[in-house]
Order: sequence, then C-alpha cells, then structure tokens
Amino acid sequence: MLGKMTGTATLPHDVELAALAGRVWRPELNGPSVVAIRADGVFDISQAAATMSALCEQPDPAAFLRGCAGERIGELADVLSNTPEATRDRRKPWLLAPCDLHAVKAAGVTFARSLLERVIEEQAKGAPEKANAIRASVETLLGGDLRRLKPGSKEALALKETLIAAGAWSQYLEVGIGEDAEIFTKAQPMSAVGHGMDAGLHPRSTWNNRSLR
Repeated sequence: MLGKMTGTATLPHDVELAALAGRVWRPELNGPSVVAIRADGVFDISQAAATMSALCEQPDPAAFLRGCAGERIGELADVLSNTPEATRDRRKPWLLAPCDLHAVKAAGVTFARSLLERVIEEQAKGAPEKANAIRASVETLLGGDLRRLKPGSKEALALKETLIAAGAWSQYLEVGIGEDAEIFTKAQPMSAVGHGMDAGLHPRSTWNNRSLR
C-alpha cells in the first residue's frame, strides 16, 4: 500500500476532466474538511459544503465542486504520503474516507459458480451430506451453463418461475439472474475505510466480499 500512495496511482487517468472531492483531517482545526482535489493542489471547500453528504445532495455536485474556490491546504502528494498511519506526522493533513454522514452503499456482482454454491449452502442448511444431491438437482433445474444466461432476459424470468415452482428459488438467484443489481448497505455512516488505511482480514481468508484495493 505504501508504494501506491502517489498521485499517479491514486487519481483516474482522465484527471484533467474530473471533478474530484475527498475528505482531509486538518490538525490545526482538529477536525475533518471536505476538499476539492485539483491539478494545483488540495483545496478546503468546507465553507461551502461542510460535509460530503451535503456536497452529494447538491443538484449538480460536480459543477458545485468546480465552482468552489476554497482554501489551498497543500499538495496532493504531501497529503497522500502523510496518510499511512505508520509514518504519519499528526501535525500535517492526511486523507480520510470520503464518506461521512451518508450510509455506505455498494453494487455487487455475483458470479455464476458462487451463486450456485450459495443456493446449495442455503438449502443444505449446513449438512454436507445433502450438498451433492442438492447441487445435482439445482443444476438440472438451471438447465445448463448459467453463465450464458442474460440477467433480466425473458429466458431468465422464465427460469425464475420454474425455480420458484420447484421450491429452489433464492435471494442469491435474484442477484444473479433477476432484473436488479445487488445494492446493499455495506457499512454505517462514519465507518468507511479510507485510501491508505489499514484493514484487518482473517489470515486464512483467500476469498471475501471486501472490495479492497
């Protein structure tokens, strides 16, 4: 992570066209500030938008952000390099998670194999000896390679009705072949993990649904 704390690694490739906002801890104010990140530095715009949620609730957040002059508080490179906690100088600004008062949402994609195994797990209710029989039954009902099925299509909706009739429908199948993407609350307000922050995962975890970069 320390090697990625640079502007090049952090910013989008079309940064010149972007309207970029974030949050920074300002030690001299003993509090967080909403900032605009621009080519010539990091600018505190909290006089115009005290919270990120207030900025996001503007009719046109990008235009609003571009229209805020703000107070320049430093170079992005300096703020980035001061963000990792292990090397942080607490007398200088550092990045915070961008979310503040709004709940953290995410859109998820469930892959076909993962989706199938979730359904099997749900129906087996923790009994391994039932898993193979349920797997064979569900695969038969699915009628082949689920990866070829287009979510929300007529074929997908017809399959949904078949699975409901067979008692094999699941909320996980709704995510994979239904019309709606998986939108869910990942965390409560003020609990997001920011860029360059430490996050603890179980050491035996080889797969998890944390979208960490």
